[in-house]
Amino acid sequence: MGSVETPDILLYTNHSCPWAHRAHIALAELNLPFKEEIIDLSVPRTAEYLAVNPRGLVPTLSYNGTIITESAIVAQFLSDAHPSHLQKTSSEEGGALQRAKINFFVDAFISKVNSQTYGILRASEEEKGPLVEKLLDAVAKEVEPLLQDAKPFFGGSEKLTLAEVQTGSFILRLLAYPKGGLAPKSLLTDLETKAPAFWKWANAVVKEKSVNYIWNEQGVVERTKIRLAKTSAAK
Repeated sequence: MGSVETPDILLYTNHSCPWAHRAHIALAELNLPFKEEIIDLSVPRTAEYLAVNPRGLVPTLSYNGTIITESAIVAQFLSDAHPSHLQKTSSEEGGALQRAKINFFVDAFISKVNSQTYGILRASEEEKGPLVEKLLDAVAKEVEPLLQDAKPFFGGSEKLTLAEVQTGSFILRLLAYPKGGLAPKSLLTDLETKAPAFWKWANAVVKEKSVNYIWNEQGVVERTKIRLAKTSAAK
């Protein structure tokens, strides 16, 4: 299955899901037309959707009738099927190394930084401070050194790369939670002070239309508060 000029794309998605959001960013950056079917994540999945994706997760991509699942794989596939500014092909000069660097960056952010955010959201006010410091330390240690050459995007690129495709939806949330009262506001000022390269990069990322065109900050914050309240009440 090779790349085609106008593939038939159907995206099963939910605009509130940061994982599904990855596919939206990739499709927008690649300027690929697509249809979408919104999956309600607040209720059990329908038999029809489970027949498409037995895991019941989003996103699911139907690409010329072939089903592709898992957000990182979907974004990687789209980038590979439609070579662009997002990343070089592995056969291009420097391509294999660039792809390795992007993969390492995404892994560092998701596993070392993003993995800590939900713990901050669930914590009591007294517990949030130390957890925020731990997250800040992770940004400074694991991610900040990888963004020293960002101009303004990863690896010195003037356009988004696959690194931003895979992380942009989570950056939106990281910057929104303090403003919405879900994390200490000091997180923002401390990021700017302790990780200036990350701060500059992150703010450039969230301004991109392909990153924010489905973003509803107020809606995400309010739904997160409701979900946390339900979790707390169930304890």
